[in-house]
Amino acid sequence: MALTEINFDGIVGPSHNYAGLSLGNIASASHKGDPSYPRAAALQGLEKMRGNLARGLPQGFLLPLPRPNDRLLHRLAVDGTVDRALIAAAWSASSMWTANAATVSPAPDTADGRCHLTPANLSTMLHRAQEWRDTKRQLAIAFADEAHFAVHDAVPGSFGDEGAANHMRFCEGHGAPGVEVFVYGRPGGRFPARQHEQASRAVARLHGLAPERTVFVEQNPAAIEAGAFHNDVVAVANERVLFCHEQAFADRSGAYEAIRGRFPALEVVEVPASAVSLAEAIRTYLFNAQLVTLPTGAMALVVPEECRESAAVWSWCEGMLAGNGPIRQVIPVDVRQSMANGGGPACLRLRVVADPATVDPRFLLDEAKAERMERTIAAHWPVQIDPADLGSSDLARQVRAARLALLEQLDLAQLG
Repeated sequence: MALTEINFDGIVGPSHNYAGLSLGNIASASHKGDPSYPRAAALQGLEKMRGNLARGLPQGFLLPLPRPNDRLLHRLAVDGTVDRALIAAAWSASSMWTANAATVSPAPDTADGRCHLTPANLSTMLHRAQEWRDTKRQLAIAFADEAHFAVHDAVPGSFGDEGAANHMRFCEGHGAPGVEVFVYGRPGGRFPARQHEQASRAVARLHGLAPERTVFVEQNPAAIEAGAFHNDVVAVANERVLFCHEQAFADRSGAYEAIRGRFPALEVVEVPASAVSLAEAIRTYLFNAQLVTLPTGAMALVVPEECRESAAVWSWCEGMLAGNGPIRQVIPVDVRQSMANGGGPACLRLRVVADPATVDPRFLLDEAKAERMERTIAAHWPVQIDPADLGSSDLARQVRAARLALLEQLDLAQLG
């Protein structure tokens, strides 16, 4: 069985909007009330997927969840007198950020030799806590082959779990046994620490990970306070490489030592605060990037276009490329609609190491499928949504019809 890394990107849903629901997400808060452009957002995400496909990287996708969520509105007894934030929560398109869909442990790491996926409970935020059951339903279809996959329920919501955004894996090749690093936060700060240590430990146990294949590391509280609400805003890993900000972890040297104790081949590419401040790293999402291994064996960093527009960030990237480090390309992409709501290239993808032949092919991208998606999005996705539009019956009909049109194009009407 040929194991490879497949990036499953979330297709931006037709209800994409800027309601500012995510406490601690500076981009989301700063764009609260702005008009959003769902059609442009979905096409930007699709173009990013096509770029990776053209680079020879296996590419999958996950579909938008049903919105507006009438079950949530009913359970909250929503009527015209309630806080608008409750209505906005039921319209949220935040499942587009599939880095929060689940935590994934590839087969070489687990006790039973299967790839394990645990949907994130996302219990810290109402607009996200509604997602996991619909996410699990989709994962159970995409990864239905129980000889190769195990899809779990989310861990209890008492312990917040935000999925792969707080999880890294180090290995000598994606198909080789790896060491999995779970990054958690301590509660008590100005912004919520969304990943609970006990949630991370529960996921590791569910996945059958041996102690020698796991490391638990605390995120720097200063990074959370600065707006790094997930670890993947300040750190990203690929194979033997950790690319991170100097202020990513609570105990910087202790974190590196703990990972090296399990994975001696670790290679750290650290960006010092003197070159790129923590604030600038978070503003540009330098680390919320896709660090990928190209078919040539070289590593490339897929970053938001905002990185090229920052003198400090781009100067550091150019200096890195001039050296002899493991990252040999930096590729900017335009995902501005996602960025304005607090999600860069890394937020938009869930990495699954698997044999593509074991995955439901309806969830794997090729150019013909991408063209069908593009036509459907261009024909059905709303051009613009203002937060005041949320709750409109006409918009609700358009959003539902747009999603169903895409499901039908992809032969996935069963998710309707």
